[in-house]
Amino acid sequence: MPNDQILEVSGLTTHFFVPGGVVRAVDDVDITVAREEIVTIVGESGSGKSVTAMSIIGLIEKPGRILSGEVRFLGRDLLKLSRRDMQSVRGKGISMVFQNPYTSLHPGMKIGHQMVESIIYHEHIEMHEARRRAIDMLERIGVEDASGSFERYPFEVSAGVSQRVMLAIALALRPSLLIADEPTTNLDAISQVQFLQLVKDMRDEMNMSVLIITHDFGVVSMMSDRVVVMYAGKQVESGSADQVLHHPQHPYSAALLNSVRMLSNSRYSERLEQIPGEVPDVMRLPPGCGFRERCTKAMDVCREAPPRVVMSENRMARCWLLQGN
Repeated sequence: MPNDQILEVSGLTTHFFVPGGVVRAVDDVDITVAREEIVTIVGESGSGKSVTAMSIIGLIEKPGRILSGEVRFLGRDLLKLSRRDMQSVRGKGISMVFQNPYTSLHPGMKIGHQMVESIIYHEHIEMHEARRRAIDMLERIGVEDASGSFERYPFEVSAGVSQRVMLAIALALRPSLLIADEPTTNLDAISQVQFLQLVKDMRDEMNMSVLIITHDFGVVSMMSDRVVVMYAGKQVESGSADQVLHHPQHPYSAALLNSVRMLSNSRYSERLEQIPGEVPDVMRLPPGCGFRERCTKAMDVCREAPPRVVMSENRMARCWLLQGN
């Protein structure tokens, strides 16, 4: 692994074995995250983004199972660690901010107690020192009246403050990698921008890396160094943010870009376009390319066999358009 890479995911495959069959949630995904880099995984609901993140951090439970692949964090394959060793990685090495703070925070525990619990578990320090560190982190991420918020219950603060509290908990142990799963979904537009800027600022301050899960290319344009596009459990394109935003190679990436409004001088029209159809059922994937039924550029070969990966200029795409027929 190159010295500047802290995370290297290769060949990750995660399936769920349910009574109706096998849900192929993640299939042969490769992701790398370098030091102080922000990487985004983008795609619609059902594309496998969140399952990829949960697989990385070791939170897949039955009926799910990681079938193959490696998840190397600072040189260690996390998939080979015991449950106890993995618990020591979570929080201190890798922290995660989930989509909905109200389901992530315990409603019956005060905010400060939830922060202190994590700090004491990993750092083995006295309560007064853990309290000081928790309040200091709340102040650093811009929570007004940090001492007061420390003593409140989650239902006593706004969605924006709750999300900042989740970030404070995640950052309290100064992790090397922060994973944020749709962190702005429940926030208004202004709060979304403020939260994302806060993540970037804390990345710079703590010299950490960030992996963001999102369905919104607007988030990608604001945050990303590199982008991974997922569809129906597969990685269909990846490259630098500039490459994917301005020169997408896969029709799905282009369709996602055309469905959001970003910069006024973007090459995409002001008229937003909806992607027809829905993400296919990953339990019953059709033969060939999974995107072919929704693709305006589909060819006969797209029905016959899945496209191979094409690598060029430090990027990849999985599309027959790049291979000929």
